[in-house]
Amino acid sequence: MSSFSRRTAMGGALGLLAAPAILHAQPAGGVKIGLVAVQTGPQAALGTQLRDGYLMGLRHLNGRLGGLTAETVMIDDELRPDVAVTKVRTALERDRCDFIVGVVFSNILQAIIRPVTEANTFLISTNAGPSTFAGRGCNPFFFTTSYNNDQVHSVIGQVCEDQGYKRVFVMVPNYQAGRDAVAGFKSRFKGEVVDEVYVPLTQLDFAAELAKIAAAKPDAIFTFMPGGLGVNLVRQYRQAGLAHIPFLSTFTVDEATLPAQQDAAVGFFSAATWAPNMDNAANRRFVTDFEAAFNYVPASYAAQAYDSTMLLDSAIRRAGGRLADKDAIRAGLRAADFTSVRGNFKFGVNHYPVQDFWLLKVAKRPDGKFQTETVRKVLENDVDPWAAECRMR
Repeated sequence: MSSFSRRTAMGGALGLLAAPAILHAQPAGGVKIGLVAVQTGPQAALGTQLRDGYLMGLRHLNGRLGGLTAETVMIDDELRPDVAVTKVRTALERDRCDFIVGVVFSNILQAIIRPVTEANTFLISTNAGPSTFAGRGCNPFFFTTSYNNDQVHSVIGQVCEDQGYKRVFVMVPNYQAGRDAVAGFKSRFKGEVVDEVYVPLTQLDFAAELAKIAAAKPDAIFTFMPGGLGVNLVRQYRQAGLAHIPFLSTFTVDEATLPAQQDAAVGFFSAATWAPNMDNAANRRFVTDFEAAFNYVPASYAAQAYDSTMLLDSAIRRAGGRLADKDAIRAGLRAADFTSVRGNFKFGVNHYPVQDFWLLKVAKRPDGKFQTETVRKVLENDVDPWAAECRMR
């Protein structure tokens, strides 16, 4: 049994997908990736999307990154920062991983970034993008294939301005990404925030908050509720008869939550850098092959993880496979010489992407599955608001 197989039970389909990359002993000259993807609790759906997007990328690359045979060490962070740090240290010190990739939640990223980067190891976040590492806290060993948290939420602020909404109710989880969401929204929304509610990451009953929304009678609500929080909020929002108040969100209605939300989410809005219906060759291949392999619709968590494999492949190849040459690997990462499934993609000085952002709307497909679809481009080649404070050049 391979070292990967001893560490995780992926299931038959996943094992077949990843076989070229992880079911053989690591040869000399290979590359080892520590993949951080939460697999415990109600947020595991997001980690599964991330994991499967990464595996699809490896499949499309025939199990190799930059010409080197790739081995993956799976790391379930359990959405517990202390656990994440312990497991990541093991991946670095015992397993000798060359890169750490993944991470859904910002609190996990904040916990592991120091041990990873202080070990002169590159950390590629495929989802979490807190503002703390975009400005003065930027790091030469940290890159993200997602976004700065502020940016995607600012899209909804701009949409509210464009729609002429004057009074908006705001509700987010009480952690760094939630605070970033509010800051991002307010950076473009100039109207009145009628209430600003912070809830625990474990909250599943929103009765009290929904009563507040009904009483406030806002023009719209803005919310960021990932994973299980979003599933319950959307169902309860619809059941409470509040669907006449426009539901504008980030990471609340997406392909990770829609299988549970289903018709309750149809017509609700979101913002993102990517949607399954984007019409470009790389995305059509990714979505088609992903659905055939895993039998569900990919979300941005999967798309961004898929892009991370393409980024790593391009960087390692550009460096001639010299993993010990950190400057060459960094130059290869900065070049971002790959075709992204989202279209426009390049890195700013802080190693956060410069890219387009879209307003999306939930739709039910003819096959009965649910997905988000592009409504309009809101921001083009957007640079995150903290990049100017980064001292890397």
